[in-house]
Amino acid sequence: MSFSPNLIALGEYLAGKFDNREQALADSAWFVHLHLWHRPVDLFTEDSITLFAEQANIVNLDQPYRQRIMRLMSGGGADAPLQLQYYMLKDPSALRGAGRNPALLKRLTVDQLDLLPGCILTVTQQTIAANSSKFTATQPPNTRCCFTYLNQIVQVALGFEATAAEFNSYDKGIDSDTGKATWGAILGPYRYTKREQY
Repeated sequence: MSFSPNLIALGEYLAGKFDNREQALADSAWFVHLHLWHRPVDLFTEDSITLFAEQANIVNLDQPYRQRIMRLMSGGGADAPLQLQYYMLKDPSALRGAGRNPALLKRLTVDQLDLLPGCILTVTQQTIAANSSKFTATQPPNTRCCFTYLNQIVQVALGFEATAAEFNSYDKGIDSDTGKATWGAILGPYRYTKREQY
């Protein structure tokens, strides 16, 4: 299947190694210095571009966390927005460190994933210059992204903006009882700069 130019561009913008060094130095009280990897993987290749995502604190690069799969898809029609569906690894520890060691991803199969039904984003594209776009991903109204981790139900609010050089994450943990953010992009997005293209 041939992919739309917008889907290909989104995949290229997201694939890479990122960090938020400048933000962490400027505002270390609120933003820790993180590395973020988005590695392409050969899953759902018939209709999607798929990435393995993982991040780590610069102080503990050998203890990465938030492993997830991002499946980028075309929308329902020619003019429909793109979509991004998240999946969770059934055993995150099996691929811990794959951001830095992509050889681990060669053994990843669809059977190792759990679909997260409410964890889907609508992705719109805006042209900002010749051959340059900004993608904005938001959760559709009235959706909740929840999953079970360490026998606890975790709710998150997801979203991002991406250009060829930057990735701004709006992901936050949500207290299901109060609806208030408990971690993540509480005071604004984590602003990552792309350091390496994959």
